[in-house]
Amino acid sequence: MGAGSSSYRPKAIYLDIDGRIQKVVFSKYCNSSDIMDLFCIATGLPRNTTISLLTTDDAMVSIDPTMPANSERTPYKVRPVAVKQLSEREELIQGVLAQVAEQFSRAFKINELKAEVANHLAVLEKRVELEGLKVVEIEKCKSDIKKMREELAARNSRTNCPCKYSFLDNKKLTPRRDVPTYPKYLLTPETIEALRKPTFDVWLWEPNEMLSCLEHMYHDLGLVRDFNINPITLRRWLLCVHDNYRNNPFHNFRHCFCVTQMMYSMVWLCGLQEKFSQMDILVLMTAAICHDLDHPGYNNTYQINARTELAVRYNDISPLENHHCAIAFQILARPECNIFSSVPAEGFRQIRQVCGARALEAEKSRLPGSQCRVLQLKMILIKCCDISNEVRPMEVAEPWVDCLLEEYFMQSDREKSEGLPVAPFMDRDKVTKATAQIGFIKFVLIPMFETVTKLFPIVEETMLRPLWESREHYEELKQLDDAMKELQKKTESLTTGGTENTTEKNRDKKNSGGQSPPN
Repeated sequence: MGAGSSSYRPKAIYLDIDGRIQKVVFSKYCNSSDIMDLFCIATGLPRNTTISLLTTDDAMVSIDPTMPANSERTPYKVRPVAVKQLSEREELIQGVLAQVAEQFSRAFKINELKAEVANHLAVLEKRVELEGLKVVEIEKCKSDIKKMREELAARNSRTNCPCKYSFLDNKKLTPRRDVPTYPKYLLTPETIEALRKPTFDVWLWEPNEMLSCLEHMYHDLGLVRDFNINPITLRRWLLCVHDNYRNNPFHNFRHCFCVTQMMYSMVWLCGLQEKFSQMDILVLMTAAICHDLDHPGYNNTYQINARTELAVRYNDISPLENHHCAIAFQILARPECNIFSSVPAEGFRQIRQVCGARALEAEKSRLPGSQCRVLQLKMILIKCCDISNEVRPMEVAEPWVDCLLEEYFMQSDREKSEGLPVAPFMDRDKVTKATAQIGFIKFVLIPMFETVTKLFPIVEETMLRPLWESREHYEELKQLDDAMKELQKKTESLTTGGTENTTEKNRDKKNSGGQSPPN
């Protein structure tokens, strides 16, 4: 580094926490509030605590970027001064969040990884590098477009290929530099307004239109601006993600778009940008987009029972979730697709936590309580969006049930042919659309959204009420199915009875020499 690199050198402060020495590092670009938060985190105090620092001579030290550095031999003693009173709503959020975390940690076996404080200095240095890389990348993109257009003419469509990339065949992801050539859909004001609502009809859009909508979301939420994401890199990354979703009946790119659009609508509906940092919003949106990458159409149970290479690779521990996450990072590892180039390493770790690879239970104890609860809430929001089809209008939601059942039946047929166990809810001979949905809505969806409503009351009208209506719809459908079965059973019984009586009369007539028996 040059002579001027010393200006970026971070400052180290040593704190005495009940006899334990804790080192805290920050840059000169941190303000007093940032430094206070770092000290609170290091000492395990709530972030809204006001603290004072004392020297070994009990002299008070001003907490700001110019505060004097010390050493392990002369640490500052930490003294809590006051804790800001929480509002009634904040107390409700903290109480309910603990309930939410416990309930859905059991329901979905969600675990967490360790999160770290963002390194402000690294962000600044990467931003300086990014400005130079943008110019080089744009020029390189221009020179590649002509050659890529020729290759595109001979390239088969992604949707005709059952598998673009898999760890199993040791192929490498093909870098895509032709993103600027996909037909850009110009979003109308009506589309932009509808995109923010859970009622958005996800069936009306072609792939290039869905890509344009996803691109708009990143701009609209301020993520492109706040994290210096190169718009060309963003488009290239989105198309590479699209190319690595398979053409399954359910787990396909439209499902990816559906989940991400629901997350985007929840950000606006629940005011999540007021409650989460921009880093959290970036993680939620990116995890939603990547959450089912390269899904093969057969669930974890099949992978484990069939002893597939994925199950062997991940030792039967959430093989699909680990695979989705691994593919996401393989894509982000490509420089031309790395939208996280100016994001601290914390962002990558949070994506891994939320998107797929599940942590060991021991990791939970390593996170401070507040960080653990925020991480669990993010995972719950992702899960809500992942299974939120029934929140949408019936004409939008019901086709997804048909798609899911088609994928289930495809798996159960294969399990039968291979002599593997078959789950009743996937067996075409045992399940109907009504029976499949009633239990899922009553025992999974409604309890989940009822709990989330305690945190975000607006969810009741816009998301919980449609679930109640969907439950009633499928209960009525089940009554019709049951009535039809009963009618069919009676019809078969009458038909069978009539046939048996005719047979018996013919037999008696034959035994009596051709004369009909007396009445």
